[in-house]
Amino acid sequence: MQSTAPMRTAKTGYIVISAVLCVLGILFITVPAFSISAAGILCGVILMVFGIVRLVGYFSKDLYRLAFQYDLAFGVMLLALGVIMLVHPGSLMNFICITLGLSFLADGLFKVQIAIDSKSFGIRHWWLILALAIITVIFGAILIIRPSESSHILTVLAGIALLCEGLLNIITMLTAVKIIKHQKPEVIEVEYYEETEE
Repeated sequence: MQSTAPMRTAKTGYIVISAVLCVLGILFITVPAFSISAAGILCGVILMVFGIVRLVGYFSKDLYRLAFQYDLAFGVMLLALGVIMLVHPGSLMNFICITLGLSFLADGLFKVQIAIDSKSFGIRHWWLILALAIITVIFGAILIIRPSESSHILTVLAGIALLCEGLLNIITMLTAVKIIKHQKPEVIEVEYYEETEE
């Protein structure tokens, strides 16, 4: 019998960190004059913690094998991006936007695949994952392109992207991660028929 503790830890961690992303996004949207250095440090810490949570999720085995399937590479990438942002927290807002934009763009694209896989698994709310993933991809791309050099506008865009990413991860965890208390890993069910002599 497989322990569900790693899965529960990863799922809870995802939801908590995603909620923090939502709060940070709302902060960036409502206070666009927020300190760039403070923003860089906060984002760096969150990315590193999220990277660790994703690695835990990858090495746990949830029932559907959907939400965590890309998290080995993505967890390592988030750890690396988090370290870079902590080393250069006061860098130009453009650097922060590119870092977050690449992260959200990649995650959104992975979540599009997860949404498609979820549909084939019969998960009812797969379309919600898909819709939020597409929106996250769009705002991730906008952050990379940086349509304005105004730090206030970039901060607001970063806030919207953070909010979308947070909501996307929360919905994915709630709909695509199934934890069963007495789950047995890699069990193949086989039916046996007894032949009777006539």
